[in-house]
Amino acid sequence: MRERLIPTLLAVAALVVLSGCRGETSASAERIELTDEYVNPENTFAGDAGARFLNLGEYSIVRKAGYVEVHDGAGRTLALVPRGATPPEGYEPSMIIPMPVERVAVYSNFDVAMLHVLGRDEAIVALTAPEDKWHVDYVKKGYEEGRITYVGEPGSIDYERLKTAHPDMVMTWDPSIVPMMDSLGIPVLVTSTPVATCLSTQIRFVEFLAPFFGEEEKARAFYQRVKGALEGIRAKTAGLPKPKAMWGDIYEKRVLVEPGNAWVAELIGLAQSDYLFDDVYGTSCIEVSIERFLYSGSDADLYFTYRSVGKSMYSKEGLLRINPLLAGLKPLTPAGKSFAPLPHYSQSADRLDDLLIEISAILHPEAYPGHELEYFTELPDTDAQAAAKLKEREKDGSGSRSS
Repeated sequence: MRERLIPTLLAVAALVVLSGCRGETSASAERIELTDEYVNPENTFAGDAGARFLNLGEYSIVRKAGYVEVHDGAGRTLALVPRGATPPEGYEPSMIIPMPVERVAVYSNFDVAMLHVLGRDEAIVALTAPEDKWHVDYVKKGYEEGRITYVGEPGSIDYERLKTAHPDMVMTWDPSIVPMMDSLGIPVLVTSTPVATCLSTQIRFVEFLAPFFGEEEKARAFYQRVKGALEGIRAKTAGLPKPKAMWGDIYEKRVLVEPGNAWVAELIGLAQSDYLFDDVYGTSCIEVSIERFLYSGSDADLYFTYRSVGKSMYSKEGLLRINPLLAGLKPLTPAGKSFAPLPHYSQSADRLDDLLIEISAILHPEAYPGHELEYFTELPDTDAQAAAKLKEREKDGSGSRSS
């Protein structure tokens, strides 16, 4: 998993990074276009006849003579310039990024996974989550070999340590760091927007990142793989009964859900299911009233919680112990079904095709006989049932994944 959240919600951001805040404005699954067109020769800027152009919501790339112009999630204009080449005029030094990028500091789990897709694990030199928070082997290996430096949590970055890592750029969901990075002479790529990521952007964002690292072919292959998974989901679920699903959680002072324009909502629609917050629009982890949450929950068949299974929550009973108000949700009754992400879920965007299929299999188990959950777990009714299930999962080695 994507991220532009206040520090008190960073734990939530870690779980919904795949939902991201990197997005476009389409909200209907019926409008999803699984197009093969990566470059549109008609989209060229004046004076750049023949320039190749990619647009993904807030993000865009234009290939100009001798360099690549980029617009990031904060609307900033950057220039990717081949190493050793003379930078074009009109760009501040902090807006110039050498390509291919060889060293990068990364905030987002989703972006780390996209670098893995591009085959650029060794370019990661700094992260904002310590080694013991990672469940994927390629990051663990980077820490073990000393290639990756932990530079502190996003709200308390050790800027001296970050500078010592010598990144060519920082990839972040937090545009507030731009002035500090400018003072350190480190370019910043903002990989989030105020609007949640739609499904199209979610599966194609790797194509936006590819020119930074010169890995366009790998990005294209990833897109084709995920596109094939979506086409399979659409075919498998066609004509099936539509379950009603919700995705979110109640916290101490806030109720957060995935809006209808988020990729998970669009996927639920694509998989012939009804998403109960489809009328909500905005950023990932958007706040709604508790009344609205409980009203929708009383009619839901399936519930996806943001909370990953952990010491305090392994079952419906444990979830209700954290927040008794959730007792109003139909999926938390013995007759309902509730699902929680496993710890490695938010770090598995490089397997986005498998994730999409798993969510579809949860919505329509009749279409996926024998499917074994890898990224989510169904919450049993009681702690005792959960303890037995956890023991079995630990025996199987679940909760982490190899590259």
